[in-house]
Amino acid sequence: MEKLNTHKRVAGIKQTRNAILSGKAESVYVAADAQPFAVAQILELCRETGISPVTGYSAHDIGRACGIDVPCAAAAVYSAEN
Repeated sequence: MEKLNTHKRVAGIKQTRNAILSGKAESVYVAADAQPFAVAQILELCRETGISPVTGYSAHDIGRACGIDVPCAAAAVYSAEN
């Protein structure tokens, strides 16, 4: 979770999806309390690309780690070369 505080990242389902699809995502965080239908595509993209999603945090925790004041269902940390 510290990576969300210190590395370049995106927050939100659409931005996380785009980071995965563009190959820029190094790690993906999916809120444990997110609605399954909301994060199903993110989890599928993670499986397809070999990224192991981190799922042990709440949407509030992920939002706070990203520096935003609202819950966040998904976030991605960019790889070092991006």
